[in-house]
Amino acid sequence: MPQTPLNDVHARLGASFTDFGGWQMPVRYSSDLAEHEAVRTAAGLFDISHMAEIFVSGENAAAFLDYALVGQASLIKISRAKYSLIVRTDGHVIDDLIVYRLNDDEFLIIANAGNRHAVFDSLSERAATFGFAGLADRSDEFALLAIQGPNATAILQSLTATDLGALPYYSIAAGVIAGKEIYFCRTGYTGEDGFELLFEAAQAERIFELLLEKGKPQGLLPAGLACRDTLRLEAGMPLYGHELDLETNPFEAGLGRVVKLDREADFVGKAALAELANAPQKKQLVGLVGEGRRAARAEYQLFANESSTEPIGTITSGALAPTLGYPVAMAYVNPDFAQIGTTVSCDIRGNRLDMTVVKLPFYKREN
Repeated sequence: MPQTPLNDVHARLGASFTDFGGWQMPVRYSSDLAEHEAVRTAAGLFDISHMAEIFVSGENAAAFLDYALVGQASLIKISRAKYSLIVRTDGHVIDDLIVYRLNDDEFLIIANAGNRHAVFDSLSERAATFGFAGLADRSDEFALLAIQGPNATAILQSLTATDLGALPYYSIAAGVIAGKEIYFCRTGYTGEDGFELLFEAAQAERIFELLLEKGKPQGLLPAGLACRDTLRLEAGMPLYGHELDLETNPFEAGLGRVVKLDREADFVGKAALAELANAPQKKQLVGLVGEGRRAARAEYQLFANESSTEPIGTITSGALAPTLGYPVAMAYVNPDFAQIGTTVSCDIRGNRLDMTVVKLPFYKREN
């Protein structure tokens, strides 16, 4: 099983490990709740070096990405980023991505670890069709860390001369930490402000430990995948394999805004997506909240009411939200049950829990 360059550091810190996307990853160091709270109130440091880094460079790079993805990379300004999707010709989702524009003819794509090869193979096939030769999967060359939380910027600023406060959300800038070149990406997956740091893999231990040392006085904790999951769920962010997969199209997932159909140029999946956009959806992603302490988990079934026996949906992600103190979940339901305020019934190990459809996200930081 692949390991990140920080595997030995995680072991020294007492981490428990799990298989995630085919990688051995730290699931927690201390407790899920303590790490979750640290991110919401101070800062958390995540190793996300399992993610894929694909560089797209050369003449026509922007035009190629316009063809290969559902969004328009050509409209991304230099040093900015956009969330996007890569879909099959039938419009179903291969992966969700972040696309950063480094300069006129160079882009960086961050893809999910488990979809690294699916994404690169799909891009390679599209590049051959388009006549583009500037693709490079450089995932093995880099480490990627995420520092997230109210104190994240101050902790990171103490280590670099780059003016981090001047960087807007969804931007990228080159800088230096401890004499080593770093990309500062003001993006994240927790609902908090913070940065993702991309740099040479050989520097992973040095930079990770430096961040822990500088951040400790401000409450920073190393954080694992367990709290990352509850954080992103509270923030209403989809996870591939749960809310997104090859059986789901962007409109069902509430991501129609990402699909740019109002352009003349063709792109992979455009015809199918145009048809799907005007057709009734078979399912719709919703947010659900419940009362008490019982949490609905992935794959639990939903029903119209307590006495119904015919399922009307399925939970994709669920937990007792640590920040909020009550159960939350995302689920796909029959569109007839997707209206805000609708009450549905969830089967939790033989018991029924009423849950109410609410607008996502469940949590949004005040600033």
